[in-house]
Amino acid sequence: MGDPHAPEKALLFVAALFSLREKFSAVLPLMEERFGKALLVSPEIAWNHSHYYEEELGKPIIRQFIFFPGFFDPLSLPDVKLETNTIETSYRGNGRRSINLDPGYLMRSRVVLASSKDYSHRIYLGKGIYGEVALYYKGNRYNPFPYTYYDYKDPLCLSIFEAAREGLKRLLREVR
Repeated sequence: MGDPHAPEKALLFVAALFSLREKFSAVLPLMEERFGKALLVSPEIAWNHSHYYEEELGKPIIRQFIFFPGFFDPLSLPDVKLETNTIETSYRGNGRRSINLDPGYLMRSRVVLASSKDYSHRIYLGKGIYGEVALYYKGNRYNPFPYTYYDYKDPLCLSIFEAAREGLKRLLREVR
C-alpha cells in the first residue's frame, strides 16, 4: 500500500488556435492578467492537421502555446478550462469562435489536456471537464499515445514542450 502524496509540480499552458493574429494579441493580456506574465510563448506554428476548424476560425490557422509561471495545481484545471471557454465566448462573432483556447498542464513526466468532451481515454475531473494525458516522458523526450492529437505529435510541438519542461526544471531548482 502506498501513502498518499501531493502530485509533482506542474506548469499551466494554453494552446491557442486562430487565424487572425489580432485576436491572439487581444486575448494574451487577458490570460496574463489571470495566470501571470507568460513564461514562454511559442513561435507561430502553421496548423494544417485537418479542416475541422476552418469554417469557424478561418484560414490559415495558426497554433501558439503559452506557458505560465509558477507551479500549477492540477485540481484547478476544470476552472481554467471554464475560464478559457468564457474568453472564447467573449470573442465570438457571427455565432462563431474566432479563437480556440485549450488549457493543459505540463509535468516532467507528462502533458495533460483539458476537454469538455468525454471519450474512452479521458477521465472526469469535475465541472463537466475531462482530462487526457497526451504525452508521456521517457527516453529523454516526450512521447505520444496512439490517440494523441496530430499536432502534439509534431516534432516542432514536442520540442516546444521539451523547452517548457526545461523551464519547469529550472523553477524546481530555484525552490530547493
